[in-house]
This record gives sequence, C-alpha cells and structure tokens, in this order.
Amino acid sequence: MPMIQISQTPGLTAEQKRAVIEGVTRAYAEASGKDPAKVWVTITEVPGENWGVGGTPLA
Repeated sequence: MPMIQISQTPGLTAEQKRAVIEGVTRAYAEASGKDPAKVWVTITEVPGENWGVGGTPLA
C-alpha cells in the first residue's frame, strides 16, 4: 500500500485537510494506476518553531 506523508505548519481546517487528502489520493491513483482505496495519506502538523529553512526557524 502506498503511503503519502505531508508535513506542514498548522492552519488547515478539517474541511481543507479532507480536500487535500482526497486530491492527493486522486492525483496519485491517476498517475500510478493504483487503486485509490489502497492509498494512505497522512498530514502531520509541525509547529513553526520546529521548522527551519536556510538555517532560520520559521517562528
């Protein structure tokens, strides 16, 4: 079973998360020919202070 993991800062609503999961699943299934019922998607929210880009924390 394919698993797609998305890490991002917090802020999406439950409705937006549902739309992201549906859209990512659909896109992956179409591109790979996999059964969408077997595609797993997780969204992990990471606080900005735990992210860094170019040596600088986001928060």
